[in-house]
Formats: sequence, structure tokens, C-alpha cells
Amino acid sequence: QVQLVESGGGLVQPGGSLRLSCAVSGRTNSAYAMAWFRQAPGKEREFVTGARWSGGNRYYADSVKGRFTISRDNTKNTVYLQMINMKPEESAVYHCAATARNLIASRVRMMDEYDYWGQGTQVTVSS
Repeated sequence: QVQLVESGGGLVQPGGSLRLSCAVSGRTNSAYAMAWFRQAPGKEREFVTGARWSGGNRYYADSVKGRFTISRDNTKNTVYLQMINMKPEESAVYHCAATARNLIASRVRMMDEYDYWGQGTQVTVSS
């Protein structure tokens, strides 16, 4: 089992920056792939970014490329989502997710591939 706990959400102004954290506990060596998804009110959950740690590959939704970065600190068992130049339409609950499967690249964006989810952290982009 893997447990995920997100933190770092809050209110940020348009154009501002925020860094989310996802603390990973349990069988941490089973988290071969991790991702961040977000869900705004009335909308479906959508892929933001993901990574296959074994190959060091990272993937981003087109809408966040160049502005968001996924990274991890193995010493802290924590995955981060650094967000810059944020937009109001990016207000949502952000969830981190993990899977013990070594996903192929085309599956990293698929919500159904992830077995473990955090409860999410609210991000509001507003002036």
C-alpha cells in the first residue's frame, strides 16, 4: 500500500507561483509512476503532469508546459509540483496519484492507471 498526502495549496494571484507537495509513505519503492491531476467544480478530473521515475521521463499537459514542473526528493519521499504564471482557470483541487505499475508512456496520462490517490489540496487563482 502507498499513502499520499498533498499540501501546499492556497490562494495565489494570477501570474503567481505555488508549489504543491505530495508526501509518499508506505511501500514507497512501489511507486513506479506518479502524477498530478486536477479537478475544478463541475468538470472532470484532468491530467496535469506525470513521471515514470525509472526512466526519468516526465510528461505534461499542453496547457501547463513551460510553467509547471514535477520533481521529487527521494530523501524526503516527496513529490512536488512547481507552478508558475498561474491562471484563474487553473483553480481546482489538485491530487497526486501513484501506481506500482511501470506504465508505458502512452498510459501515464490515464487516470484509471493509478491505484493510489491523495485527498487533494485546493488551489485558487484569483485577485
